[in-house]
Amino acid sequence: MVLAVMLVGGSGLVVAGAGARDDLNGIMGLLVLSAAVSGFVSVFVVAGMLSLHVLRQRRTLALLRSVGMTPRQVKRLIMAETLVMAVLASTAGCVLALPYAVLMAAFMRMTGLAPGGVPVEVTPGPFIVALVVGLAVTLLAARVAARKAVGVGPLELFRESAAQRRLLPWPRAVIGMLALAAGVVLLFLVPEVKPVAAVPTGLGATMALCVGASALGPVALRGMGWLLGAVAARLDPGAGMLARASLVTQPRRAMSAASPVMLTVALACTFLFTVATSDAAAGVTRTGPSAWAAPMLVGSAVAYTVISVLNATAMTMAERAEEIRLLRTVGTKPRQLARAVCWETLIVTCIGTLLGTGIAVASLTMLGIAATGEPRFAYSLAQYAGLVLVCAVSGLAGGLAATRRARRGTLLPD
Repeated sequence: MVLAVMLVGGSGLVVAGAGARDDLNGIMGLLVLSAAVSGFVSVFVVAGMLSLHVLRQRRTLALLRSVGMTPRQVKRLIMAETLVMAVLASTAGCVLALPYAVLMAAFMRMTGLAPGGVPVEVTPGPFIVALVVGLAVTLLAARVAARKAVGVGPLELFRESAAQRRLLPWPRAVIGMLALAAGVVLLFLVPEVKPVAAVPTGLGATMALCVGASALGPVALRGMGWLLGAVAARLDPGAGMLARASLVTQPRRAMSAASPVMLTVALACTFLFTVATSDAAAGVTRTGPSAWAAPMLVGSAVAYTVISVLNATAMTMAERAEEIRLLRTVGTKPRQLARAVCWETLIVTCIGTLLGTGIAVASLTMLGIAATGEPRFAYSLAQYAGLVLVCAVSGLAGGLAATRRARRGTLLPD
């Protein structure tokens, strides 16, 4: 939440500073798009993390219900906790927004995107937007999560089955279908709109498709996880079988970790390769510092999503301490458990990468038609491989660190 407000507020300060200079009008569109990407990433990640947090608190909420707490009190508890967190985090994020904006302006001057520099002044507008967006998104996500929490009954405390009873609740299915439909409509509009609006429309399509894929993802993840898990089980029978079983029984939990990977790949590839396609269509070759202009503008958002990959993986793995201890009591060795965690993380990363790549390819193909009249686009295998590698390493680090005590420590619960 702190980083989300910092991204939105800092990006707003840079856009406000560039808007005060007539000689920077040429890059205003790129800066606004970068700020929009940062805002969307922040909203997406914060909402996902809150939902995952409430999911992890299922047994705690059931315990509170068993001692007499009413559904209304549970909802008020979650909203109060979220409000306190949002206020504190938003305040800290606004403090960090100014140095972030100064750093971003310095990079723009170094890369030649704004040779004369971007003036960064403390104006209330970006801070107000960051505060309003941060508080509104957090409280809205908390309200949705609270509605899920109200459905947790006292008997949930005694339910030991790991299998989820409902793979796709109907509100989530409706949201997913609507988002996918909006994304498809925007894709077909990309070649039809004016050239200046093609890139924003393409990015909007990518964002809508990411929301739809995240909402409907558990269905796809169960099938893809079973197929990829079968390969892992063939290569490493014991650990691979455990990884496949976890993915099949808990696809929503696994999708919480796959969604940030999908978002990273889809948005970063769409933004970076759209710039590369536009340069290729115009016959422009960027060398030296200018080649880093586009990666720099989207780099902060990518770094934020990578942190969310680590965080989501750690959160989903940390709640499985009892499951890991149970496996140890029946003879599973710590090394086998570590391999199972690695297989599961790699499969989740692979699924997120495939979904994100598919979304990016669809958007870039339509953007290529709008720019050149042909369904092709420029890309960099090195940048793509780097994104996937960073996501995989982050997921592995989070998963192994979160399960270390359960794999190697005492068999008694905390």
